[in-house]
Amino acid sequence: MPEPPGIVTADLTCLPLLASALTAAERGWPVIPLHPRAKRPAGHAERDCPGTGRCVSGHRKPEQRATTDRELIHATWTTHPYNVGIATGPAGLLVIDLDPVKAEEPEGAPDGAASLQALCERAGQVLPATYRVRTARGEHLYFAAPTGVRLKCSVDRLGPHIDTRAWGGYVVAPGSTTPDGTYEVTDDAPVAPLPGWLAALLTEPVKPTAVDLAPLRDGTRAARVALERECAVITAASEGGPNGRNNTLHRSACKVARFVAWGDLPRNVAEQAIQGAGEATGLPPAECRTTIRSAMDWVIAHATPRQAAS
Repeated sequence: MPEPPGIVTADLTCLPLLASALTAAERGWPVIPLHPRAKRPAGHAERDCPGTGRCVSGHRKPEQRATTDRELIHATWTTHPYNVGIATGPAGLLVIDLDPVKAEEPEGAPDGAASLQALCERAGQVLPATYRVRTARGEHLYFAAPTGVRLKCSVDRLGPHIDTRAWGGYVVAPGSTTPDGTYEVTDDAPVAPLPGWLAALLTEPVKPTAVDLAPLRDGTRAARVALERECAVITAASEGGPNGRNNTLHRSACKVARFVAWGDLPRNVAEQAIQGAGEATGLPPAECRTTIRSAMDWVIAHATPRQAAS
């Protein structure tokens, strides 16, 4: 947060944003100033840090500068119409960010709201009522983050156009305005605890160091090598987007499925190993199962006989 200006002169254009910052602080949510009518944090970047003032002991990132101090908030928002950012990690929040479909995507592609509804239906769950904000282009659903778990931000991990903001991130608070529109509260319900099933999907998995091939002693050496290789290919795709990870999972499952079709590899063993590799990339378990079974079913039904394939 910028240093308090030396002269405090009331500016009527700042009052709604000052009220927004104070309201968040009263809830215990630390705030940071964002550039007027924008979503970027105000203040200097790390490369331009002067090493003075609040940064005398080292550069302080926006999350570290976030505050609930009323005096500092008054000094910051009284003279400048900064938008308001809420540091989600320090606030103890996990915010689900639902975005619209991009212009270049095909017609009928699901937006964030549709993806979340589909996720709930697959899991057989209903989201509790909670604090909601209409964003300039979508919606924010606020949840209280679980204790004892330091959830991080995610992009598309729960599904297409579903991002989450937790430690390491922030959200634009209601009352803020961008060229795309104004952020407004649509449901002032109390912030609900994050459902456990969602917390489980967002918890970083422990990636396996190797695939256990002990049950494959009855399979061929080629099948064992193929399964090990394709599981490695899948786990190596962990840095890509969910669509890329899912495509990699499908391609690798198809390659292994040939050996299942030829009787060299038990299907349950192949699916279990590939499932573990898929989940290690951050893909939801249900999505992995659906992709793997689809690949297995198709290849087994259409597999070329071994003689013709060799």
